[in-house]
Amino acid sequence: MFSFCTDPSVLPAWQWYACYLTSGTHLAFYWSFVVVIMLLLLAAPSALLVGFGGALAMRSKFLPLNMLGRGYTSLVRGVPDIVFFLFVPIAIGQGVEYIMHQINCPDWDQPIRQGNDFIVCRDAQVPPRGSPSWMYNAWGFLLALIAFAVVFGAFVANTLYGAMRAVPKGQIETAEAYGMSKRQTFRRIILPQMWVYALPGLSNIWMILTKATPLLFLLGIQDIVYWARELGGAKTSLYKYPHPDWRVWYFLVVLAFYLCLTALSERFFDRMMNRFSVGQATSGGDRQNKGKKKAVATAGETAA
Repeated sequence: MFSFCTDPSVLPAWQWYACYLTSGTHLAFYWSFVVVIMLLLLAAPSALLVGFGGALAMRSKFLPLNMLGRGYTSLVRGVPDIVFFLFVPIAIGQGVEYIMHQINCPDWDQPIRQGNDFIVCRDAQVPPRGSPSWMYNAWGFLLALIAFAVVFGAFVANTLYGAMRAVPKGQIETAEAYGMSKRQTFRRIILPQMWVYALPGLSNIWMILTKATPLLFLLGIQDIVYWARELGGAKTSLYKYPHPDWRVWYFLVVLAFYLCLTALSERFFDRMMNRFSVGQATSGGDRQNKGKKKAVATAGETAA
């Protein structure tokens, strides 16, 4: 990046570090932090959407749909996450290429499965052969996003299903007594109130999701843990910037990043909990109501 970085072996200390920390590999290391944040910001709503659909399926009175929802949550929660993180991207990638192969190469006369190899024609490859590297990275990121949504969507579905059942039945019966349909009851009574019961579980899922981001390396994405290991390790004399084993310092940076992310997440969920607890018949809502009554009483005494 700097003009004086042509020969790092003759640079003084501060210039050596300036060149070292702005090298191409370090820029990739810095970008990996952005990739992790982007994954979290996209995976969280995706998992919430999948989980909401799963919770609705579990509540359905239609038996096949109910069994599909319960089977999905039981299967994903009962199998180690790493299995799905490896299976889902491979299954989706090969499935898309198989469909493209059937569409674009109808005259193909060779088997697609040749031993352990999955071979399709050139026009069916995704991304197309010869594509720039960013397309391969974007495709890998999309597959990783789907895998995270499928895996954590099952945990979200179970949490939301429990939250829906936690809404007091008396309120549901009252709504039905006033002539509300089941859809109106769900939309006006259950849906607004279930979040206060779901937030503790959702916050835990978010924390687990955050800790699962290093699994990106298994999906071919160079995440912050990968770069911390690669950049921190001792290099040979062939490396442009040889240095001792600095992995402990790089992993301390990664540790600080995740701790800051966790601290910000806890503050966010605390505010959300306070907001959703307003007027609710929960311990949080009771504390807020007592605080308001105390504030009103104090103001009255002061005015008197």
